[in-house]
Amino acid sequence: MAKASATNPVSFGPRPGVYEGQHFKSHAELHAKGVHRQSGRGISGTAREGVDSIVLSGGYVDDVYGESEIVYTGEGGRDRTTQRMVADQTMDERGNAGLLLNQALGNPVRVIRGLKIKRQKATGGYEYCGLFRVAESWTTIGKEGFRICQFRLLKIEPGESVKPQPVSREGDTTTDLEEQVRRTVEYERRMRDSTVVRQVKEMYDDTCQVCGVRLVVSPDNKAISQAAHIQALGRPHNGPDKVWNVLCLCPNCHALFDRGALQLTDGFDVIDGLTQKFMGALTRVREHQIKVECVRQHRSRWAERTVAPAEFDDVL
Repeated sequence: MAKASATNPVSFGPRPGVYEGQHFKSHAELHAKGVHRQSGRGISGTAREGVDSIVLSGGYVDDVYGESEIVYTGEGGRDRTTQRMVADQTMDERGNAGLLLNQALGNPVRVIRGLKIKRQKATGGYEYCGLFRVAESWTTIGKEGFRICQFRLLKIEPGESVKPQPVSREGDTTTDLEEQVRRTVEYERRMRDSTVVRQVKEMYDDTCQVCGVRLVVSPDNKAISQAAHIQALGRPHNGPDKVWNVLCLCPNCHALFDRGALQLTDGFDVIDGLTQKFMGALTRVREHQIKVECVRQHRSRWAERTVAPAEFDDVL
C-alpha cells in the first residue's frame, strides 16, 4: 500500500480496511493507513476545508475523554519544550477554525486515542475510536490560566444522519461561517455591555472592588472599569447575567480574576489564587448581594490547578 502523504486532500469519513477498535503502533502507521494524514500533529485538517481526524494524547489538562462524548481542547498556546500553556488560544488557529467549520457543515471527525500516555506521548500505540461530530464549541479560561478553545464531540452511531450545527448562539443556520462567528462575537459583546453590567459599574462609580483603583480617563472625571462575571458566561460554565454574579473590577484585577489568580472565599475575602494567601476584603455595597454559589463555582475551577505556585512565575 502506498504511504499516505501529508499533502493529500482532506478526506472525511472511514478509511478503507480500517475498523473501530483497530490498534496502530505509531503515528507513522496511522499516517500510512490514511487514518491520520498529518503525522506528528494532533489535528489533521485546514481552516478552509475542515478537520478530518484528531489524536487524543493528553496534551491539555482540560481535555475530558469519554467513550461516546469528548471535550477536546484545540491547538495553540503551548510551549513545545515545556509542554505548558504560555499564551491564549484563538479560534483562528488552523485546527480550531477547521473544527469550527466541521460544526457548521456537519462533517465527521475520525478520532484516534493514544494509549498509555506518558508526557503527552502514547507509549502503548493508538486505537481508532470511530467517527464523531462536533456538537458544540466555546472558549473559556483553562486550568493553567490561559484562554482555550474547546469542542464537544459526540460519537456518530450507525445509521445516524449528521446535520450542520449553528456556530452562532442565535441559531441562525442560514448564514455562512464567517457571519456566524461574527454573530457569536457580537453576542459576547452585548452580554458584557448589558443593563446588569452598567448597573454594577454604577454601584461602585467604576471603582475596583478588589484594589480600590478608579481609572480616571478624562478631565471631567470619567472613569473606566470592567465587569467580571464570577460564574463565567457561556459554555461550559453557563453563568447568569445577573447583578449577583458580577463584580466591578479594574482591567488588571479582571484579568487575574478570570484566570483564577484572584479568588473569593465564601466570606467574600480576596485571596491569591496561586498561594492561597489572604489579600483583603472585597468591597461591597449593601444592595450588591453576591451569591456564594457563584463564588464557589469560580473557585472550584482552579481546585485542581496542576502547576505549583513557584512554577507560575516562569509561565506568566
